Amino acid sequence: MKTNIGLFLAKRARLDPDRIGFIFEDQELSFRAMNARANRAAHAFLGLGVAPGDRVGLLLANSLEFLDCFFGLAKIGAIVVPLNWRLTSPELAFIANEAGIRALAYGVEYANTVDALRGLLAPITYVAVGEAAASDQGYATLAALASDAEPEPVGDGADPLVIMFTSGTTGKPKGAVLSHDNLFYDSCTVSHSTDWRWGDRVLIALPLFHIGALIYAVINAHVGATTVLMKAFDPAGFLRTLQDRRINSFLAVPAMLHFMLQVPRIQDTDLSSVRWALCGTAPVPVPLIQAWTRFGIAIQQVYGLTECTGGAAVLSAERALDKIGSTGLPMFHTDIRVVDLNDKDTPPGEVGEIIIRGPHVMREYWNDPRATADTLIDGWLYTGDLGRLDEDGYLYVVERKKDLVISGGENIYPAEVESVLTEMPQFAEVAVIGIPDPAWGEVVCAVGRLKEGQTLTLEQVVAHCTGKLGKYKIPKKLILSEHPLSRNPTGKLLKRLLREKYAAASTQ
Repeated sequence: MKTNIGLFLAKRARLDPDRIGFIFEDQELSFRAMNARANRAAHAFLGLGVAPGDRVGLLLANSLEFLDCFFGLAKIGAIVVPLNWRLTSPELAFIANEAGIRALAYGVEYANTVDALRGLLAPITYVAVGEAAASDQGYATLAALASDAEPEPVGDGADPLVIMFTSGTTGKPKGAVLSHDNLFYDSCTVSHSTDWRWGDRVLIALPLFHIGALIYAVINAHVGATTVLMKAFDPAGFLRTLQDRRINSFLAVPAMLHFMLQVPRIQDTDLSSVRWALCGTAPVPVPLIQAWTRFGIAIQQVYGLTECTGGAAVLSAERALDKIGSTGLPMFHTDIRVVDLNDKDTPPGEVGEIIIRGPHVMREYWNDPRATADTLIDGWLYTGDLGRLDEDGYLYVVERKKDLVISGGENIYPAEVESVLTEMPQFAEVAVIGIPDPAWGEVVCAVGRLKEGQTLTLEQVVAHCTGKLGKYKIPKKLILSEHPLSRNPTGKLLKRLLREKYAAASTQ
C-alpha cells in the first residue's frame, strides 16, 4: 500500500465500511460513505484540470466538504493549501500567490473576501461550496456529477501533500511543506504516545486550517476512530456535544478549557465518556488541570510546531502536577535536544534552543531555500524556541519562537503587527508584546512612545489596523511610555523586559 494519506480513508472504508466514521452537525457518515465523497471530490478536481503537484487553496470552515477536498486531493497527488479565513484579503492574496494555487475552493460565507481577492490573484478556478456566483463552479454540482470510484492514486512518501503557511517573524508568512510521510509518521507518533483507540469518538472544534486539528482527522482514519466535527467552538455547544455524542477525547487550547468551566451548571453535564484531552499552544495552568481532573478527564499537555506536523512532546496526565510547567517527553518517533550556541547539548536545567528530529519534520519551506537552510540543519529542526530539560528528560519551554504571541490558540507574530503600527504617524517607536489574559492566555498589546505633541487612543489603533490585519491580531491594549523603549546595545528591542514591566497591565 502506498503511503498516500487519501488511501488511509480508502483502507479504513474497506476494513470498517459500515461503522460511523464522521459526524458533523446532524449528519452521520460511515467510512464507506465518506470515502465515496472523497472520491467524488477527487474526480471533480481532476475534471477541472487539477494535476499532480498543483496547489489547491481551501478557504472553508470546518465541514464535511473540507474533509472531502482534503482526502480527495490527497488521492490524486495535488497539494492542499489550507487558508485561515480570519485573514484579510491582502493577507490571503500573498499566501495564494506565493503558493501559486491553481484553484480555490471557498465557502460562500467568505464570498465578499473572495470577491476582493479576484483582482489580486492570477487567473484561477473558483469552486464555491454553497450557492455559486455565475462565474464560479458549484462544488455540489461537480460532486454530484462525479464518479465515486476509487481514482488511480498518485503521490506518496516524500511527495508534498500540504503547505501550511505560518506567520513570518519578519511579517512574511512561510509555507511549511508537509509530505504524505510527514502526516503518516505524525499520526504514528501522536497515536503511539497517547491513549488513542479504535472505535473512540474524538471531538474537533479547532479550525482545520491548523495542522493540530487537521492531523486529528488523519489519525482517526488511521486508527479507526470516529471524527466528530464542530463548525466552530462555543463553550456550551462543545460541552453538549461531549455529552450527547459520548465523546472519548478531544483537542483543546487552554482558553477552551477556561471558557467551558464558566458555563452555568457545567456540573450537570454528563462527561463520563471522556477519558482525556490533548491541550497545546501554551502551558496549561495547574488549576485548569485540577478542575478537569475533578470531572475524571486527564489533560495531557503537548508541544509541537507546524514544521513538525504538530506533535513533538507530550506530558502524561500522571505527571502533570509533579512536573508543573513541563510539556513532557519526546513522542514515540521523535528526538528532542536542547543545545547551546555551539550546538552542544546543554546540561539539565540550562536554557538553550530546542531542536527536533523525526520523520514528521517538514521537507522545506515553500520557495524559501534560505529559511529552509537556517531551520533544517543536519536532519534537525531548529525551532527558535528556548527551553531546558530536567534530569528526567522532561522539556520546559522558556521562551516561544521569536516572541510569538498565542491568543486563544492563534499564533500572532509581533513583527507583522508592528509593520502596520509603524505606519501611524503618532508613534516615535512601537513594540508589540503578549500580556497575560485569564481567558485568552495572552492578548496583543502595543507598547509605544509618541512623537512630541501627539496623542493616541486604542480606538484609533484598532481603526488603523482594521482591514489590514486579521481581527485576532489587532491590539487589545495600548500602553504609552514617556521614555524610550528598552533596547540592547545594538538597538534591538528587549521584549522580555517590556513584558516583565507591563505584565501588570493585564489586570487593568
